[in-house]
Amino acid sequence: MYPTQHSRRGPLAVVVSIAMLGLVSGCATGPDRPPADPLEPLNRATFRFNDALDRRVAKPVAEGYNKVTPRPVRIAINNFFSNIGDLTIMLNQFAQGRAGDGLSDLMRIATNTFFGLGGLIDIATPAGLPKHDQDFGLTLGHWGLESGPYLVLPLFGPSTFRDTGGLAVDQTVNPANRLEPAERNTLSGVNFVSTRARYLGATDLLEAAALDKYSFTRDAYLGRRRYQLREGEEALPTYDNDTAPAGTPANALQSGGKSISGSSTSSGR
Repeated sequence: MYPTQHSRRGPLAVVVSIAMLGLVSGCATGPDRPPADPLEPLNRATFRFNDALDRRVAKPVAEGYNKVTPRPVRIAINNFFSNIGDLTIMLNQFAQGRAGDGLSDLMRIATNTFFGLGGLIDIATPAGLPKHDQDFGLTLGHWGLESGPYLVLPLFGPSTFRDTGGLAVDQTVNPANRLEPAERNTLSGVNFVSTRARYLGATDLLEAAALDKYSFTRDAYLGRRRYQLREGEEALPTYDNDTAPAGTPANALQSGGKSISGSSTSSGR
């Protein structure tokens, strides 16, 4: 049974509202700020909020999760959510005109769903169906839409104006967000903790390497999104504590995945 119209529009409404906040805050721009980051004061404030929430809540929960959950179970959970995410990736492949990659993703979903126990086991990757990484922010960039200013979203983390719109679309398409609220919230919570646990190594690296965590995270995010739009094929470094699903984005420098500060959306061009 599907949720009400109001509950289904929840993620979209939140993301669009955040984007409007960024637009209204345009008065915070100044001549000395980086061209890609005219909203730096607002972004730094949001970054500090996300970082504090991550250190006090998300990271301890993720560390506890790693301690009490056997590694094979963690990998199975990662695979399950990766399989769900492949649907959004597949639709973006087709939206970009990449029929071959889209069909590969379709075969990947079918293989892992039917032969991998609902996606708990990744059979597709060793079978020659690689994990891809696409989202609607990249689709918009593929068709020439500029990224717009850098924008740090509360809870979701690094983004741009273009990416924020792309995130809204991806959240709406995600089948998990079409479940009843209780089921949807449970899945979202498990996915968040699993993702954050997978990127504990990334935040350890960030703490050790960055004099200015905000600038480091911003530059790494924008650089990676430009790389994705150029369709570079060399491997990027990963910092997972576990073996993540093949192709998992390595952009959770401030937190994990698409949650408290490491969203995977676009930037770019």
